[in-house]
Amino acid sequence: MVKPSDLQAKDLSWLSNAVHDLQTAGLFLTRLPFRPKGDIQTHDLARAVRGFPFIGLVVGAISGGALMLAAELDLHPLACAFLAIIAGALVTGALHEDGLADVVDGFGGGYLREDKLRIMRDSFIGAYGVLALIFSVGLRASLLAGLLGTGMAVATIVGAAVLSRSLLPGMMHLMPRARTDGLGATAGRPTGKNALIALFLGCVIAWPFLGGVVGIVAITFALIFVLIISFIANRQIGGYTGDVLGATQQVSEIVILITVGAFFL
Repeated sequence: MVKPSDLQAKDLSWLSNAVHDLQTAGLFLTRLPFRPKGDIQTHDLARAVRGFPFIGLVVGAISGGALMLAAELDLHPLACAFLAIIAGALVTGALHEDGLADVVDGFGGGYLREDKLRIMRDSFIGAYGVLALIFSVGLRASLLAGLLGTGMAVATIVGAAVLSRSLLPGMMHLMPRARTDGLGATAGRPTGKNALIALFLGCVIAWPFLGGVVGIVAITFALIFVLIISFIANRQIGGYTGDVLGATQQVSEIVILITVGAFFL
């Protein structure tokens, strides 16, 4: 017979694990002062992927808050959108933007697999990377500015931040790692169960923000583009790296914003 105290201990253990996963994910994915208990290793990120959607919610809420504040100051919608993107980049340390620039530089500037990986690790940014960042920031800002009203823009940026991060664990589980070192390699491989939990949580959290049919279409297109990026990365470098994950987040977010914009612009 199961004792009530055993059930309570189990519930507390589950809650403690969930909080630890959230703090671990936040430690790696943001510059916010998350402080997980114990000695945290890079491989702990594989289990913490269940916290990715919630970190997206935090980042999206801060970005959305910046957009709302700018709107209250009666700034131009495009300026509000840029400030929201700046806030998100400050919170994450531009982690995903850096990944996008590195991937585009590597895939566009290298001929052999080894050349692509070397360029991606180089601390300098090339013309391809600069253009990728210009297009990424410009597209996101213009799409947000064109949405009907501040409320819709805030909801969309939150939903996109959540969903784009919840797609990454699936890539980490299904794809081989292109390097034997670096964050992408040392983070470990999430279990299929944890990857599915992250995706499920991301869809459940993001869908109310994106809304109805629009949310379903946005989720579908985001999944399609993740598959496309996975195929390209596999052909180019034989798997994924931390930079590939960052680039995937950026592309997914843009696809979500384009989908919502196609309905409401």
